[in-house]
Parts: sequence; structure tokens; C-alpha cells
Amino acid sequence: MSKHEHMEASLDSLVEIIRRLRAPEGCPWDRKQTFESLKICMVEEVAEFLDAIDNEDHDNLQEELGDLLMNITFHAVLAEENGLFNMQDILRGIIDKMIHRHPHVFADVEVNSVDDVMKVWAKAKAAEGKKAKESILDGIPRNLSSLLTAREVQKEAAKVGFDWECQDQIVDKIDEELAELKEAIANGDDAHIDEEIGDLLFAVVNLSRFRKRSNAEDLLNASVKKFRTRFTYIEKNLSEQNIQLEDASIDLMEKLWNQAKAN
Repeated sequence: MSKHEHMEASLDSLVEIIRRLRAPEGCPWDRKQTFESLKICMVEEVAEFLDAIDNEDHDNLQEELGDLLMNITFHAVLAEENGLFNMQDILRGIIDKMIHRHPHVFADVEVNSVDDVMKVWAKAKAAEGKKAKESILDGIPRNLSSLLTAREVQKEAAKVGFDWECQDQIVDKIDEELAELKEAIANGDDAHIDEEIGDLLFAVVNLSRFRKRSNAEDLLNASVKKFRTRFTYIEKNLSEQNIQLEDASIDLMEKLWNQAKAN
């Protein structure tokens, strides 16, 4: 195949491209990659994909899905080279799993609500014969962000009844953790201060998780976006006044911040 020959738009073609990149006459960078070295690439591609969703950038969404698929394919080829499995094994595994876990679609099981669906899913998953977990928390990925990990830990505990009865109780818990943080600050105990900040964050995550509207990761990202917008407004206005950011007084920045907030 020449360098400019068009390849069929198929998963097989993508697999073949990665194989060629990994071949002795392929790309030096691609040849040296491992499962471990590609971890950060996958994380970055997922982050860019999520950015495209947040920005409602559908053109970029297509591109980022392609980048994700390329990374998945790269790992499949690495596994193939090591005699572990190949892309067909991956596809067969996920197809079988999706059919098995949706008997209300592909078989004769009846469901009447989302809760029923979750029970069917859990029952099908339990019947797959995987090694039993020593703790219900063992299946939570270690590479999630801390906010998402906290949410998943709380969700698993809630499934067995270890949960709050109402959100007011969690707000009281937040007040309690804040009071303990203030006490630690008053005592000047840095280790205790750090511990209480962590406990306060955990309690706030619990509130967002309990409300079942959105997760703490998305909520914090929204606040970060809001901060970026307001701070950029400050930078723009200072620039228009020929004032360097580092030379601006806190009073002026606060005034501009409030203007951005009002707008």
C-alpha cells in the first residue's frame, strides 16, 4: 500500500495501521510505547473528549472520539503482540456482556422502571462468575479523580443502607466539619487542618451525591469555569487600562470581579 492510498473506514483498517506503526519499519515513537507509557495519553484524550462535550463542540467531539478509539486500538495491538487477546476478543467480550446484562431488551425479562433495570443489571453481573470482592469498595477504580472516587465510595456504601436519610443531615455534617476545621486553624495544627479540609470536601461530595442531580466533579468544573470567566474579565479590563495584572490593587480587582459577577 502506498503512503497516499485510501484505506477503508473500518476498525480492521485502524488495527492494521497501528500494526504497521509498531512494525520494525514503522514509527520509532509508536514502537517504543507500552501499556504504562500510554496511560497518560488515554487520560488526556478522555479530558479533551469531555471538554468537547462541555463546549458543545460537535465537530471536535467526532475527532476526540476518533482519538479515543485510536488509543483503545493501540492497547489492543499491544495485547495482541503479547499473546493476551486481540480486538476481536475485545469486541466479542463487550457484545456478549451487553446482551447478557440487558435481558429486558434481548430476552423476555420485563422491567417497569429505571430501578428495575438496575436490579436486572446487578443480577446479571453477579451471575457472570467473577471472583467475589473482599469489600464492596474493591471494584472502584484507583485512577478516578478524588471527587469521583469519593462519590463512588459513598454510592457503594449507600447500596447496603449506609446512607443519610435527608440532605439536611448532610448540611449539618458540613457545618460540623467546618467547625472542626476552624478549631484546627485556631490551634495552628497543620496536620489536623489538612485532615479537616479533606473531611469537609468529603462531606460536600456526599451532599451532591445524595441529591442525585449531578456529581461533584461536574459541579466543581462549573465553578472553575465561572472563575475563569470572571478572572479573564479582570485581565481584559486591566489590559484596556494599561495596568499590569501584578500592579493592580486588590480593591480594583475586587471591583472588576463584582462587575463580572453582575454581568
